[in-house]
Amino acid sequence: MPALSSEARAIALLALAAFVSASAFRICDPMLPQLAAEFGTTTGQAARAVTAFAVAYGVLQMFFGPLGDRYGKYRVVSVATFACALGSAGAVMAGSLDVLVFCRVLSGAAGAGIVPLSMAWIGDNVPYERRQATLARFLTGTILGMSAGQLAGGLFADTVGWRWAFAALVCGYLAVGVLLLMEVRRQRASGLGSVDPGAARQGFVAQARLVLGTPWARVVLATVFVEGLLVFGALAFAPSYLHERFGISLTAAGALVAVYAVGGLIYTVVAGRILKRLGERGLAVAGGLVLGVAFLSYLLGPVWMWSLLASVLAGFGYYLLHATLQTNATQMVPSARGTAVAWFASCLFMGQAAGVALAGAVVDEIGAPALFGGSAVMLPLLGAFFARALKARPRVGVV
Repeated sequence: MPALSSEARAIALLALAAFVSASAFRICDPMLPQLAAEFGTTTGQAARAVTAFAVAYGVLQMFFGPLGDRYGKYRVVSVATFACALGSAGAVMAGSLDVLVFCRVLSGAAGAGIVPLSMAWIGDNVPYERRQATLARFLTGTILGMSAGQLAGGLFADTVGWRWAFAALVCGYLAVGVLLLMEVRRQRASGLGSVDPGAARQGFVAQARLVLGTPWARVVLATVFVEGLLVFGALAFAPSYLHERFGISLTAAGALVAVYAVGGLIYTVVAGRILKRLGERGLAVAGGLVLGVAFLSYLLGPVWMWSLLASVLAGFGYYLLHATLQTNATQMVPSARGTAVAWFASCLFMGQAAGVALAGAVVDEIGAPALFGGSAVMLPLLGAFFARALKARPRVGVV
């Protein structure tokens, strides 16, 4: 029981770090109109604050796998949280959009290792028979963080100002960083924080070749990239769309989209039963279809209350599809799990970055309805594609 208690504490702290990191990712979404007004630009251009974070977050994640193997995954996560605090502190004082974008790049780069290395640490330390349930509990930190970011961004923008949102992130990162550092010291004292010397000698290029040389890994990585592009490219503009279409406040618009987290939490409760009933292929198909209905609801809902249903469906549908991808990611290259999961997370967030950049152009040139309509059509097709790929996948041994 003492070992289980230590494990539960360590995972809870990782979930807290993921919560703050996910909050930082989504916190700019509802404040885009205010950023555009303050810096004298369009909403699409202001979205660079979202894109910059996502690009840095996505690119740097692929380098954190070998770094975590060399210095210890938990230790690297703790250091990353303090570096994120520095980037967010810079955003508080940003005097121009370019400076804000630069600070978001720093925060995204520093935070890139938090989620993938947390997942890899769980893969290293939790037996396979308990791993899926443990990952689901860890996932709640990310789900709630994304919701909190959406809500806090709109709330601060409507009240004391958007800079205070970044100040809140600084406080969150510092508090979690201290707790993580204390846990690193506890693990070191009990001999749990040792690094595998063999793994530490493996360089980035060798591990990347191993992952990218695996055909099934390439399928999973490509699918999660497109998933991030289609889902989060549209969701980033949902608060602005609701604010402009229905004349509601940014706080209300951010809160409506934040209900997305409810759908994700519903998934964590019913995941086991749905998996038994539908199987992995059924989950992928169902996820794509539910996401399609969600974005149609955003597009066609005659009143703002429809967006409540849309957000719940978006969260539920996303995790139906994404959890299936994530489970496959932890086993697609067992001999290089840290690097494989890091590349998986990198592709997800690079997809988000590409999606927000593309969505910004679509919104500025065509309009938000085209954005939501496109996602509503393509996401069911993506779910069907991955379900078909699952049927032909190679069977990888459990590690």
